[in-house]
Amino acid sequence: MDCYPLKLSYHIRHYHFGERLIESKLHKPNLPAGIIAETWEISDHKDTSARILNGSLAGHSLHELSQRYPDELVGKGWRGPHFPLLAKFLDASHMLPVHLHADDARAKSYYQEPNGKSEAWHIIWAAEDASILAGLKSHYSREALFEAFKDEAYDRVMPRYPIQAGDTVYVPGGIIHSFGPDTLIFEIQQTSDLGNTVMPTDLYSQVLDEKTWDANINATLDELKNDYQPRPHAGLAIQLGDNERRFGCASRHFVLERLKLRSLYLEASHPERFVTLSNVGDPLIIRYQGGEEILARAESCILPAAIGEVQLIPQGESDLIVCYVPDLAKDVIAPLRAAGYSLAEIESLGINVQGFSSPSACGQGRPTLHVKDLF
Repeated sequence: MDCYPLKLSYHIRHYHFGERLIESKLHKPNLPAGIIAETWEISDHKDTSARILNGSLAGHSLHELSQRYPDELVGKGWRGPHFPLLAKFLDASHMLPVHLHADDARAKSYYQEPNGKSEAWHIIWAAEDASILAGLKSHYSREALFEAFKDEAYDRVMPRYPIQAGDTVYVPGGIIHSFGPDTLIFEIQQTSDLGNTVMPTDLYSQVLDEKTWDANINATLDELKNDYQPRPHAGLAIQLGDNERRFGCASRHFVLERLKLRSLYLEASHPERFVTLSNVGDPLIIRYQGGEEILARAESCILPAAIGEVQLIPQGESDLIVCYVPDLAKDVIAPLRAAGYSLAEIESLGINVQGFSSPSACGQGRPTLHVKDLF
């Protein structure tokens, strides 16, 4: 495989909660007219697999490449049914439906899907009164939850938190949630589109009949979990001279970081994992062995696992959202501990530190390594 920064086509969703924030706040060019709720920047989901736009691999789908070149693209030793992460910009000009996504166990046992959908939201822009609803306030009976959802009294059972630009919210599969209005986010998630909602309307604002609405609420309650409380998190920052590396969330499925660059930044060679870059700042030159690419504002790309060391050179103040499937001990816990953060602070990113055993990147097995024994 010819390894270089892969730019991708994007897929658009026109759900009713969107408007034009991806254009007006993020300045993504050449969007079609009408509601733009989501642009899937990096995707390999069934019939929406992105295609490569640049270089010698132009025209090939992300799915094709991940299956043909799993070691070079995704990571040494990786094998899987699809590229593991899906990244999108999401416009919540209006409140999202109150909904949840199946976790891995439910996805496999009930839907015969390879994985569920844990996700994280990174807030790019939010109005002063923007908020999220996520998780449950307490333990409720199924009957009490059904009644609250039929009354559309979501605040009765779900905590609401204010959000601001720069926050990240980690939401595991099975946790009920919503956010908006007047919010623009970047979302990273497992590659899945499984979901159930408790709303009386569908994603295009069409009113459901009573029987369908009730069935949807019951399907949601069948999958609802109450073992994690999502909260907005400002992240844990590491200063690197003029540059800042900030961890927003970390789980075994993905890590989300934000890189604010004013000078050259070296992305080390790591053949065990790919990296996705989404630019929300000034243009960036990506220099790699064999050439360079420019990543413009509101563009995304994949750095293949086998690309080697890469130089990221800002043209002004570049602002990158960086995602990957981690070795949590090496990629997250070690650098944060070296920067002086406690295990409790690191756990706030989503990691269950004390119960953690380190997998290698992309889900392949390694000898067990307990984080509590590392430091």
